[in-house]
Amino acid sequence: MAVCCLVYRRNNRATRAGSLGAGNGGVNRLISAQLDKIKGTKLAFTSWRGVVGNIKPTMRPGSVEELCRILPEGVGIIPLFLDIQRGVREEFTTIIPHYEPLIAKLAEHEVDIIHPEGAPPFMVLGYQGEAELIKKWEKTYKRQIFTSGTNHIRALNAVKVKRFIGASYFPGKINETFGKYFVDAGFDVLGMEGIDVPFQEVGNLSAEMVYAHVKKVFLKHKDEAEGIYLLGSGWRVMGIIDMLEADLGVPVIHPVPARCWEIQKRLMINHPVKGYGRLLSEMLPG
Repeated sequence: MAVCCLVYRRNNRATRAGSLGAGNGGVNRLISAQLDKIKGTKLAFTSWRGVVGNIKPTMRPGSVEELCRILPEGVGIIPLFLDIQRGVREEFTTIIPHYEPLIAKLAEHEVDIIHPEGAPPFMVLGYQGEAELIKKWEKTYKRQIFTSGTNHIRALNAVKVKRFIGASYFPGKINETFGKYFVDAGFDVLGMEGIDVPFQEVGNLSAEMVYAHVKKVFLKHKDEAEGIYLLGSGWRVMGIIDMLEADLGVPVIHPVPARCWEIQKRLMINHPVKGYGRLLSEMLPG
């Protein structure tokens, strides 16, 4: 299921121009009616540096606002939402087909880039399966498309990291699946360890708790690790990126700054933003 929302950025502010909210019952009928109403029309909005269509995997607030705050002026964001609620493998496996109608809608409105977010669904699909799906979507919809996983691979390459430790907010064996995705992409994953927290409570994790978790994982592999990877946009911890880089002496890849960096690269913008790691503060090539 999905919910439509438009964010129009102007003067570095984000405002909600329209939204459709619904409970679990009947949400698909409401969305279909809303989309039918605008079928065949094009958005009367534009942004002078480009427009990005984002597909969020959950209804969780936070990462859209964080992205809008650090994107340069003149970049527009149109976010659409899926509704993953439990954060388990079965949901990640079944949600993939629900991305395509939203990709089609964004392509219809001629956005410059389409970004289906959510690392877990595509990592469960697998590195090769994801690559084939992106190729199919780009051929069908004639738009640049990148996922969270491909973004993180590009970001890790930009900071010249091949051997890293990863941290997530998913407990258990699914972290092995996340690690395998990167191994298949040519990386050496020294450890991928999750914090055991209910999926709906991820946003309540303190930055201090996440810092301690990441540092503990890193210290196990400090003689080999070249970098740190934080999986997921759900935790609100952008404030510890610079601190981790300074304390541990290695680059840190966090999804939101990495997303901002790649959007700029694809729109041919070069606007460094300090405070969220080397990748974005130096607008590293890659």
